[in-house]
Amino acid sequence: MQYFTSDTHFYHADLLGMNDFAPRPFADVATMNQTIIDHWNARVTDRDTVYHLGDVALYFTRPAKLSYQRVAAILSQLNGKIVFIKGNHDSRAFFKYLAAHDPQVNGQPKYEFHDVGVLIKYDHRQYYMTHYPMMLGIVKQIINLHGHIHHYAVNAKENINVGVDTPETDYLDHSVPFGAPFSLAEIEQMVTGKTVDFAKRR
Repeated sequence: MQYFTSDTHFYHADLLGMNDFAPRPFADVATMNQTIIDHWNARVTDRDTVYHLGDVALYFTRPAKLSYQRVAAILSQLNGKIVFIKGNHDSRAFFKYLAAHDPQVNGQPKYEFHDVGVLIKYDHRQYYMTHYPMMLGIVKQIINLHGHIHHYAVNAKENINVGVDTPETDYLDHSVPFGAPFSLAEIEQMVTGKTVDFAKRR
């Protein structure tokens, strides 16, 4: 199966607590990190692929290798193959470190890396995955899955925020635990719900 997520921001202490941008009511980063790991692994298996749309972690140390090691240790605990699309807080040096320390899954590389975006086809639709929201204009059956804007949504039905703190879970008929990547069925439900919502606004 395929899953989608963005903006995990592992180790990002400044996001802890309640705020308008990205509320994360955890006591500390260790609890936040472990919560995301647990909720991710509760639904993703090693037979699945997760598209991570950027901003894996926000953790800076000197030397930088120390933070790379600690974030890599978290990522190695996450089930499935992970396809990374570079976010504004992801460095090429970090991705190079991950590529050099790839734990593999099912005898294949666990990680895959893209600088800008990835396009996949599903049923009657195409999903263009980027970190930043893209303004696609008038398009048919192309949806931009993105992250970056945390607890906000783009005012366009063709854009779906798949970040861990997206408000577009309001379009789902069930709750998704914090940090659990979204399934294709959930993405489709978000797309349908947002389309219906925007039709009512006319």
